Amino acid sequence: MTKPASLIRDPDEGATAWNNARRIVVKIGSALLTDAQTGALKTQWLASLLDDISRLKKTGREVVLVSSGAVAIGRFALGIKGNKFKLEQAQASAAVGQIGLAHAYQQLAQERGLVAAQILLTLANTEERRHYLNARQTLETLLRLNALPVVNENDTVATNEIRYGDNDRLSARVASMVSADCLVLLSDVDGLYTAPPSENPNATRLAIVSEITPEIEAMAGDAGSALSKGGMKTKVEAAKIARGSGCHMVIASGKIENPLAAIADGAACTWFIAPSDPITAKKSWLSGQLEPKGELVVDDGARRALENGKSLLPAGVTEVSGTFDRGDAVIIRANDGHELGRGLSAYAIEDAKQIIGKKSSEITQILGYEGRDELIHRNDMALHRT
Repeated sequence: MTKPASLIRDPDEGATAWNNARRIVVKIGSALLTDAQTGALKTQWLASLLDDISRLKKTGREVVLVSSGAVAIGRFALGIKGNKFKLEQAQASAAVGQIGLAHAYQQLAQERGLVAAQILLTLANTEERRHYLNARQTLETLLRLNALPVVNENDTVATNEIRYGDNDRLSARVASMVSADCLVLLSDVDGLYTAPPSENPNATRLAIVSEITPEIEAMAGDAGSALSKGGMKTKVEAAKIARGSGCHMVIASGKIENPLAAIADGAACTWFIAPSDPITAKKSWLSGQLEPKGELVVDDGARRALENGKSLLPAGVTEVSGTFDRGDAVIIRANDGHELGRGLSAYAIEDAKQIIGKKSSEITQILGYEGRDELIHRNDMALHRT
């Protein structure tokens, strides 16, 4: 198959995307982390990856890991044989494997002066608004405190995620959640080929993909390894999610040590270039793709603060209406009724009614719990141009 002319792009685009990325999400699968015959963790390889991450963080980059491996480690420890086993066996395997996996990350991180933090998610947690906000706030706080978040799929309670899911899409949703600049999918192949290279010696690797067309989707196969459900098809699906949130994505080989350093050095890989940056993509999503559930009216002082890039504090809100819950989209209006923009509310309407016009320092006393200082954070807001 000949490479389409529309897909022939400047390979330097990938290098530019990597060099400009300040927040990076890295996904590693079970086949890279564990030995297929014994289930043992590949500690030397993982140590090399942590070396890469340590170097990135020393240059001011922020990194989030999305890791598989718990089921693969636990099934061997429990003596579960074969590639097909019942759901409850997979959940039990995850419960055992998660302990060893978390300990390995903690120890290897500490040896490099890093603090590792474990976060357990399912795809459902990235879809339900309240869970999404809680998870995002935790990740943002960890990154702000210079920790290394390690996200694992919560296989002990997941159902469809174990049977049909994959960490490729989960990592893309995490990248979207934290407004990452770059998503790295470490794989057993070094990118997307025009055909499976193991079957077609004439297959060629695509260096840059700027648009996911039906032709691109047709190039992706379904096959994964015995320890990994993620074939190339799920990686292309992940690319759709990542690109939609303004995040570049790269598929690169994880079969070598120091795989992130290899990307920086120009190793063979496939870049999926996003059409816009994360902030622009999020603003577009907020302003046009979410149905508003309510409205907030702000005073002139709050309007000026918003126009200067500030968050919306309860003190500047004079009226609220609608049936919105925490995390729902709401319209922000000036006193004259003019729509200023839209954003995600940090409070449900019943709580919002109690705190509008009040100082942020009074929120805990009024509501009986410690909430956010902002009614709408500036990162969750898209204002209309005036």
